[in-house]
Amino acid sequence: MDIGLHALWDSTGLAHMSPGQAVMMLVGCLLIWLAIVKKFEPLLLLPIGFGAILSNIPVADIAGPEGLLGYLYEVGIETGVFPLLIFMGVGALTDFGALIAMPSTLLLGAAAQFGIFATLIGALALNLVPGFEFSLSDASAIAIIGGADGPTAIFLASRLAPDLLGAIAVAAYSYMALVPLIQPPIMRALTTEQERRIVMQQLRPVSQTEKILFPFTVLGLCILFLPSAAPLIGMLMLGNLLRESGVVERLSKAAQNEIINIVTIFLGLSVGSKLSSEKFLSLETLGILALGAIAFCIGTAAGVLMGKLLSRLSGGKVNPLIGAAGVSAVPMAARVVNKVGLEADHHNFLLMHAMGPNVAGVIGSAVAAGVLLAVVGG
Repeated sequence: MDIGLHALWDSTGLAHMSPGQAVMMLVGCLLIWLAIVKKFEPLLLLPIGFGAILSNIPVADIAGPEGLLGYLYEVGIETGVFPLLIFMGVGALTDFGALIAMPSTLLLGAAAQFGIFATLIGALALNLVPGFEFSLSDASAIAIIGGADGPTAIFLASRLAPDLLGAIAVAAYSYMALVPLIQPPIMRALTTEQERRIVMQQLRPVSQTEKILFPFTVLGLCILFLPSAAPLIGMLMLGNLLRESGVVERLSKAAQNEIINIVTIFLGLSVGSKLSSEKFLSLETLGILALGAIAFCIGTAAGVLMGKLLSRLSGGKVNPLIGAAGVSAVPMAARVVNKVGLEADHHNFLLMHAMGPNVAGVIGSAVAAGVLLAVVGG
């Protein structure tokens, strides 16, 4: 009888639950709470949070090599398939018309990526603190958080620092969700009231021919100068071509809806599988979260400062606020820019102008990932 009771007790989760697993389950519940109650990136944080709970269930080994989440991770994250399919969907959802109409905003998207490379140095500098041992690959994967592009962060982390994937993904999506809280103070601190009131001219109409040629132009430049970024840029441009060609509406809608929705579920669960207690509950995780916040702030500041420069060079025709949209949190960053602009002048609508640097940031983060992959991964 005692043997039977012992065997029964040994089969329960309580008998094998470690304090770390219990803490990580609470972390998963926190992510789900942020998704449902606070509406913080619910499409990713909800499945990531649930994946975190599943991956920390004792005995079940759901996140192990032969568990469901383990299979999803191997098929979709290790191969890079899930982030690339997400990029295809993002391309199908994105209108690059604002960028084509005002190509100079590409500089704003590029400037916002400065946070990535500044944080790369910061991550390596943390090695001077006892308890931190970030390699160059680890630092590169952490730095990409500054691009505010979740799929890019996951893609690069899976290539350069798979052990840090969970912390990097959670940090990236958390800070993307906090755009409305993080960016406005930085934007106000770096601009004057007069600059925030600058009203920009209406963008010129962009023809369908220009929109169709745009994906080929971007992909051609990628082929010539940075082929390591071709997987991300290629899928982004494929999705955009499906959208703009006007002849494959079914495929465009599938990329915008069914495909991206299904992959988002699997991607979130796969990332959650890396939120096991032994990998997440560490001093390095706190360092990643801190560096991610710094990267995001630096990227926002660099975009605004480049916006101020463009404003001076254009004779006051560019509102510096749109530089903050250079981080690739589409379209949330553009909406925040519009909101801050309306606070300064309730007739100042900056949404369409901010979409230029916003979509440029998507391309910029992919290019930055390609550079890091070529230099560090190679």
